[in-house]
Amino acid sequence: MFLRRFARPSSLMMMAKVKETTGIVGLEVVPNAREVLIGLYDKTLKEIQRVPEDEGYRKAVESFTRHRLKVCKEEEDWEAIEKRLGCGQVEELIEEAQDELKLIDKMIEWDPWGVPDQYECEVVENDAPVPKHVPLHRPGPLPEEFYKTLEAAMAGTPKKDEPAIPSSGSQ
Repeated sequence: MFLRRFARPSSLMMMAKVKETTGIVGLEVVPNAREVLIGLYDKTLKEIQRVPEDEGYRKAVESFTRHRLKVCKEEEDWEAIEKRLGCGQVEELIEEAQDELKLIDKMIEWDPWGVPDQYECEVVENDAPVPKHVPLHRPGPLPEEFYKTLEAAMAGTPKKDEPAIPSSGSQ
């Protein structure tokens, strides 16, 4: 048993390291994460074609998705993919890619780039008075404790020309 368990052929020793946990509660290990990511990225690049070509959202999604797909195709190992992308674990990337696909559908539904040419928008400059029909969103007053804490913090702050910590040897 001992020899069978530890004396394995070298071909088995060359296999990729198996991921046992993500270390994130509720996020299970995906054994074939590379293949899943490649499929999701291919689908994302297909779906984003539904967004108008000149839109910034489409350009951004295509750019980072192509980059991530390229890395996934070049690297066989999940550790190498995570290291090269530097965007978290492959399981997190899978969730992110799934979320992006949902967002593409929502963006198509919402059509934020579909503003008619004849649409007019009122622009209020910084120094112009705000028209009465525009709601003012001003926060309420801060609690008195905030000002007391701020005052105490400012009182303890050294002035520019005095040292932050008085030296014990100078008197």
